[in-house]
Amino acid sequence: MSIIAEKPLVTTLGASIEAIQQHYDLSNDFYALWLDETMTYSCALWESGDTLEQAQIRKLDYHLEQARARNANRFLEIGSGWGSLLAHAVKRFDVRFAQGLTLSQAQHDYVRERYPQDADPRIRVDVDSWEDHHPEQPYDAIVSLGAMEHFSHPRDSAAEKVAKYRRFFERCHDMLNPGGFMSLQTITFGSGEFGPSAVADIFPESHLPRLGEIIEASARTFELVRLRNDRRDYARTSREWLKRLNARRELAAELVGEETVHDYRKYLAAGGWAHTKGVFYLYRLTLQRLA
Repeated sequence: MSIIAEKPLVTTLGASIEAIQQHYDLSNDFYALWLDETMTYSCALWESGDTLEQAQIRKLDYHLEQARARNANRFLEIGSGWGSLLAHAVKRFDVRFAQGLTLSQAQHDYVRERYPQDADPRIRVDVDSWEDHHPEQPYDAIVSLGAMEHFSHPRDSAAEKVAKYRRFFERCHDMLNPGGFMSLQTITFGSGEFGPSAVADIFPESHLPRLGEIIEASARTFELVRLRNDRRDYARTSREWLKRLNARRELAAELVGEETVHDYRKYLAAGGWAHTKGVFYLYRLTLQRLA
């Protein structure tokens, strides 16, 4: 697996790079205690009787299918985390070249260490922002899971948020072949404007979108062809993460300290409650590039 981080990071939207890295660079070993074996850190797609890993793999399958990524020549993931979707795209969907973008140095390093024997020119991960990513050739499919939550700042007005999201969709439009598909997953505000403070404490400088803002921002560049709200799936995912963290609480405290573990337990409990009550929604959107 080729892991390359050559350029200085550039981002002008939402949370600062420092705020994002404060969260995702906390400790790979800490996250490994309570995520599943694939190290997938976004809402799973559940069916009755699933383990967390089975539900996460179903989610990976879903988004790659929605993006029409099977046998794609070139595939892009914006916010590639610890690499599970990229590896799945190559191994299970026969993608010929999969490009990942992450702002987390720790995630970048984790991928490099996790796949030392799988050096594969089909996969490349850069520590880079989508704003500063300029591929030599366009992509056939794009997926982004759990990144859009960081694209606006709490101080932004609704108009400023839409303008920032529009820039994101314009860049994706430019990077995608005509008629290509993008699959997007994001938490949004649901029945209220603000969620539990425990969530905001874990994700400083980030502000959730609303569905209407996403629709307005993407309207000139993408057609929405499928939409589903799986907020209960995120409630279940959060509960499962919390159960796993509670079971390994002492080990977690050794890695990051009691206070941080306490904060994450509050955050996971609050996230589960917010999705159960509809304060937050979890949308999965399938979008097709307009000419």
